[in-house]
Amino acid sequence: MTPFELVQPKRVTSCVVFASPHSARDYPADLLRASPLDICALRSSEDAYVDLLLRAAPEQGAPLLLGGVPRAYVDYNRAAGELDPALIDGVGRVSLNPRVAAGLGVIPRVVSRGRAIYRGKLPRAEAERRIAQFWRPYHSALDTLLQSQRARFGQTILLDMHSMPHEAVGNDLRRGRDRPDVVVGDRFGAAAAPWVVEAVEAAFRAAGLRVARNAPFAGAHVVQAYGRPSMNMHAVQVEIDRTLYLDEARVEPHSGFADFQALMNRVVGELAALGSGAGQVLPLAAE
Repeated sequence: MTPFELVQPKRVTSCVVFASPHSARDYPADLLRASPLDICALRSSEDAYVDLLLRAAPEQGAPLLLGGVPRAYVDYNRAAGELDPALIDGVGRVSLNPRVAAGLGVIPRVVSRGRAIYRGKLPRAEAERRIAQFWRPYHSALDTLLQSQRARFGQTILLDMHSMPHEAVGNDLRRGRDRPDVVVGDRFGAAAAPWVVEAVEAAFRAAGLRVARNAPFAGAHVVQAYGRPSMNMHAVQVEIDRTLYLDEARVEPHSGFADFQALMNRVVGELAALGSGAGQVLPLAAE
């Protein structure tokens, strides 16, 4: 197992970086032995096949960074200090945030529908090993990549790509409003300049998809850590309804996958063109 996979274009022409931290599907043997859940249940928290929806990015001149281990093993979209005392031995119960309290820390305790991943607790040394072996190299690679993009182009746009269960937005819909296909999160304006978010939304809407902003997903650790609009570093989280391309129960692509992948190829091309020589050059945040 490797901490990440970085797919670089033959020639970098875009300031955009695409990342999919949760699409790894190679489950470590120690996790399978330790869990009472079958592989289908473990995969329910995975952003299954999002990596395949983004494979056009390097062809469009944009780097693509993929997480190397499944989310049920290490969650790259959490801070390294988000350790769950209900799972990790020796961790205090001070200042638990809602994600950790729900069992969704950097070493998750549960998958979807609150199903426990482990039969008991994990030693703290095991949690620290996973963070050192997987989480830190992924974030080191991401930080290096973003700094390189900013140095090259004067700005960078991180698109942190995820998938969401179809039911995730059911309780958050306002009466009379359509269910969104895509939720774009910018931490309520803290992680990206308005023109970046508007351009991301426009690319999905142009493809015929319904888009919502920040509800119910405003962005987690990655966009919070790397979104610095005042420094020309923008980060946007994108959540795509899984039922557009996936049989959620089987965690396998359904018959519409190829068509949706073709649609996403076009969207990825539009997004990669932001700030590139091939597309519209948007203004820097400092201007």
